[in-house]
This record gives sequence, C-alpha cells and structure tokens, in this order.
Amino acid sequence: MRLDELLEELQVRIDAVRGTRDRVHSLLEAVVSVGRELDLSQVLRRIVEAAALLVDAEYGALGVIGPDGRTLSQFLTVGLPDTQIARIGPLPAGHGLLGELIRHPEPLRLTSIAAHTSSYGFPADHPPMRTFLGVPIRVREEVFGNLYLTDKRGGLDFDAEDEAVITTLSVAAGVAIDNARLYEASQRQQRWLEANAEITQRLLSDGPRTDVMELIARRAREITGARLADLVVPLTGTDGLIVELAVGAAENERRGAVVSVSGTLAGASRTSGLPAVSGCLAEDDRYAGGLWSRMGLGPAVAVPLGTGPDGHRGVLLLARDLGGPVFTDAEIQPLTAFAGQAALALELADRRRDAEQIALLEDRDRIARDLHDLAIQRLFATGMTLQSAARLVTHEGAADRVSRAVNDLDETIKIIRSTIFGLRATDPASEPGLRARAARAVGEAASSLGFAPQLTMEGLLDTDVAPEVADHVLAALAELLSNAARHAHATRVRVALRATADEVVLSVDDNGRGIPDQGRRSGLGNLAARARSVGGAFTIERPESGGSRLAWTAPLMPRTRASSPA
Repeated sequence: MRLDELLEELQVRIDAVRGTRDRVHSLLEAVVSVGRELDLSQVLRRIVEAAALLVDAEYGALGVIGPDGRTLSQFLTVGLPDTQIARIGPLPAGHGLLGELIRHPEPLRLTSIAAHTSSYGFPADHPPMRTFLGVPIRVREEVFGNLYLTDKRGGLDFDAEDEAVITTLSVAAGVAIDNARLYEASQRQQRWLEANAEITQRLLSDGPRTDVMELIARRAREITGARLADLVVPLTGTDGLIVELAVGAAENERRGAVVSVSGTLAGASRTSGLPAVSGCLAEDDRYAGGLWSRMGLGPAVAVPLGTGPDGHRGVLLLARDLGGPVFTDAEIQPLTAFAGQAALALELADRRRDAEQIALLEDRDRIARDLHDLAIQRLFATGMTLQSAARLVTHEGAADRVSRAVNDLDETIKIIRSTIFGLRATDPASEPGLRARAARAVGEAASSLGFAPQLTMEGLLDTDVAPEVADHVLAALAELLSNAARHAHATRVRVALRATADEVVLSVDDNGRGIPDQGRRSGLGNLAARARSVGGAFTIERPESGGSRLAWTAPLMPRTRASSPA
C-alpha cells in the first residue's frame, strides 16, 4: 500500500512537471508569436489573445494608458462578441478597478471583483465577472498599459503561477511593443521624407498653388491616418479665418467656410504659434466654436504654418474619428516640420503672385506709355491736319463731315486718356477688396442661417471689378443670403463668386424648398433691377434635385450710370 501511494504521488509530480513544461512551451510560443509582429495594433491584439490563452481566462483586455497618465486611450477585448460590445456602449476610460492598476502599477489578483473597494459594478448588458488578474506592461520603465484577465475557466481562481506567467509575458510584450513603435516611427519618418521630396519637386516644377496645397493636406492626412485635413488661413481685411482647402469627410461643406479665431482649435494654434491638441474635439469645451465641433470628431491637432512673427500664415488641422488614438509628440514633431513645407509653399506662391502682379503692372505701364506717346500724339496730329484742311473745304456737307471727324478724334483721345488713367491707377491698400468684403458677408450670414455657407472665389476680383460694380455685387450677395435664411429653409448654401475676362458672376445655390411660383418677389425684382442698372442680368433656376440656383452677373465696368435701386 505504501508503494502504491508513492507511485501515485510520483505520477502526480510527473503530471505537474508535464503541465509546467507545456505551460513553458506555450509561454515561449506566445513570446515568439508576439515578437514576430511589427504592426503595433497587431502586436497588442496578439498580446491579449496570448494572455487569455495562457491562463485559460474567459475574458481578456488590454488597456493603453493615454498621454495624461490617468485614463485609457485604447481598450482591446477578447471573449466578447462585437454585438455585445456594441450593446455595452462606450469602452472603459480607466475608472474603478481598472483605474486601480493605473494608479498602482503592480500585479493585482482577486478572487472576487465585487469585493474590492474600487469596484462599483458593471454597465448594462455587461457579462458578470468574478475572478480577476491584472498586470502592468512596461516599455523602457514607462507603464504603457495593463493586461486585464477575468473568470478563469472551470470556476477556478487565478493562482501565483498564473500571475508569474502573465508577468513574464508582460515583459516580452513590452519589448515587442517597443520594437513595433520603433518600426512604426521609422516607417512614418520615411513617409514624411518622401512627402517632403514630392512637395519640393512640385514647388520647383512651378505647379499651381492650389495643387501644392492640396498635396500637402492629402499627404498629411494619409500619413497620420486622419479623417480630415484642413488648411485654414487668415481672411484678409477681417479678424477671422477661412478654410482655404479641405480634404476628407464632407470636404465640400468645409471648403470656403469662415470660422472664428476664438473658440476653435485652429484659432488657438494661430494665436499661440504652437501646436494645439485635443483628445476629443467633439467633447472639448475649449474648442466648442466653429464647424469642427459639430462634426463628431475625435482626437485632433492643429499646427501653425511656419514660425516667427511673420511666419504664422495659417494652420494645418487634422482630426481622427471618435475613439481613435490621440496625437502623440512623436507624431506632432514631424508634422510640425511638414507644416513648414506648407508655409514655404504659401510663401513661394505669394512671391510668384507678386512677381506676376509686378509684371502685369509693368506691362500696363508700358501700354499706357505707348498709347500716350504714339497713339494720342498721332491722333492729335491727325486732328490738327483735318482742322487745317477744313478751312480749305468749300462744300458745306464735306466741311461738316470733316468737323465731325475732328470731334470723333477728340472723343477718342479722351477715351484713350481715360484708359491710360485706369491702367496706371491702383486701389488704396488700406481698403479691403471685394474678396475680403464678400467673405465677411458670407461669414456674418452664418448666424442667421444656423450654419456656415460654403464660399469659393476665383479670378482677379480685387483688381478687375470696378468699385461701383463691387458695391452692387455685395448688395446682391446680402439680398440672396437673406432670402436663403428667411424663405428657403435650406441646410446647405453654396456661394460662388468669380471674375472672368469680361464680367463678374455671383451664384448662390441652396437645397431648400425652391422659389415658389406665387408669393412676394420684390426682393428678386430688386436684384434684377440692380443687375440691369449696370448692364448685367439676373437668372433663377430650379434644379431637378430640388432647391434653387440664383445667378447675378454684371460687366466688370458699369455700362450705365443709373443709380441702384433702394
């Protein structure tokens, strides 16, 4: 009997050794599996799956600690189906028992979750959990996150051996996470360098300004994995900002929108000249103003375009989806350098535009000089000759025709002199041009509409459109926006203003209920009369998709001097 007892004890010890061997083999396989991955998201997924498998836990989770060091920025789960996760609602932020491990990063093993003082229950539709094992994950002496394991299968409690196995896995996990982060950083740096080279090549090839800016926004959005990217620049003549270029979700609604400096993430970066970061833009009370706060965006960052007192030309804003990872310093630093490329693009575009403007003015001056020195002098000489010849003409009809020709030459000389004056005249720099005044009018209409209209402007609006016509354009714009706010009941308004070679075109599109056949049309009549007063036209269209399209056109120079309607 004693021999049988010894044999049974030996068999138990052999089974225990085999179990330990199998667990060690499983741990080694898990370490190899985790270390094989280089994509950080896949590494984290492998870690939590391996941890749950090693200790035979029904549920497992890995929480990544956010930059504030107090809450969780990511939470990956194992054992819960997606449908149940959706019913539970928002993922944990790191309070209660989960926060206990954040505040005290040491292994924690419990036989009853409900008995711990930091536990305050589970949300609705959450499965009941009893046993608990939590272990911190350190990366280079920094706590990266925590492993949470609950409900060991078979109704057993987690033991010291389970804790030792998970602690060992957490060490290997820290190394794997560090390698994945280094690899991710090197790949990201490589992509930034390639994007910088592409932008530099586009700049040297004298590409259009809009193409270069769009390339900057698209590359920044792709590299950072953002939902949208906006280039926001100061609005000349006002204290506001305008979304000059928008890429990503709902880009047509944001492009051309006028936003305030105060209460917006872009405005904060513009004012400070430093990157501004938000963990969740939709819930950040500091930046509750502007259109971005109403789009349900998550983590966001705004970096200034350039540095120095004269370098804050605008802001590059990037935003991710709700629940996405926050922007870290490792991402913001190369992004700031990349924004410097955007500032360089703006600077080169402005210098190119100035050079073109100087060349245009020089060409106008040359034309004016030639008209004065050649055309007017010859016409004047021809008129003097005709006046002398008129004294020798005895036929009364012929003398009248010569006299009319001399008068026509005088009128032609006056017209040419007026043209010369127009070529050499410049607008006072202190007065805002049509572009700034139109943007201000559209921005002010946002309060009555309840949303920011989209605004696009093309052509030489400030130089080619006569001041008198510009005043009519602004009056027509105010009337059209007022009609959209009072009668259209629209949720989207698009304003387009462009100057062509011979006319200025203002069009306002909305998705409202359209122009009724019956009703008051005094405002539309005023618009038509205003257009006719300067030789223009006013048209109304009703697209098949609904809404209305109203177009107001006028020549660049007024054809009559009739007063505008009241």
